[in-house]
Amino acid sequence: MFSKSKINEPGPKADEGSAPKPATPETSRPSAATEFKASAPKAKPAASILSSDLHITGNLKTTGDINVEGTVEGDIRAHLLTVGESATIKGEVVADDVVVNGRVVGRVRGLKVRLTATARVEGDIIHKTIAIESGAHFEGSVQRQDDPLNGGKAKPAPAPAPAASNG
Repeated sequence: MFSKSKINEPGPKADEGSAPKPATPETSRPSAATEFKASAPKAKPAASILSSDLHITGNLKTTGDINVEGTVEGDIRAHLLTVGESATIKGEVVADDVVVNGRVVGRVRGLKVRLTATARVEGDIIHKTIAIESGAHFEGSVQRQDDPLNGGKAKPAPAPAPAASNG
């Protein structure tokens, strides 16, 4: 009996509207903060997709992600680069994450480099971590570096010349 009266009591109070009014502003305040926080991840744009019928001559540079399905003759710098099975890249590739499903002719530099079974790479790979699936074709050298993205610039810095001048 008491549970029935308790159930019935909130019903009329809800009808009065005094209880929902305070609840609505309280709910609005956290949702406004949530919306503000949710807008930060939305700042990252979607991956750029270069379709299979697209041929680009020139360099590409972005802080975002690129999915290449066509042909690029030039260097590519990105956060995540995915080379599609039908894609061909002739130039240097520099990215945090590189996934090669297609063909790359040139140097590949990345923190994480992955060559899938359909990959065809002709060039050197400079990486922090690498995965090469069975069936991938690779012709070149593989070199591990702690900072492969700046590998070309880092090599002269630790040269023995400064040590020789100090000693």
